[in-house]
Amino acid sequence: MKTMETIENKFRERDYTVTMRFPEFTCLCPMTSQPDFAEIVIEYIPSERLVELKSLKFYLNGYRDRGIFHEEAVNNIMKDFVAVVKPKQVVITGNFNVRGGIYTTVKVRYP
Repeated sequence: MKTMETIENKFRERDYTVTMRFPEFTCLCPMTSQPDFAEIVIEYIPSERLVELKSLKFYLNGYRDRGIFHEEAVNNIMKDFVAVVKPKQVVITGNFNVRGGIYTTVKVRYP
């Protein structure tokens, strides 16, 4: 799986929010192997580093062929994002499309 990369935050003397939307997230249902579609929203207050967007896109695309539950996917994204970017704060939301008549939203916060 691809990893995220970072770049220097040239404005670390102030707090500001960065919001990224990835409307083309896909993974596979681990029970049926059918595709699940979602929008992943990452909203964070950077510290020393910013996430580099192309590496984030490749990282998120790495879930495309993985059988994984929605909750596990969003929590894994959070774990990896915090480990690499080390933000002051971050909220990651996975808005999953309807599956079996149910929409699922998973929201994880750090710290």
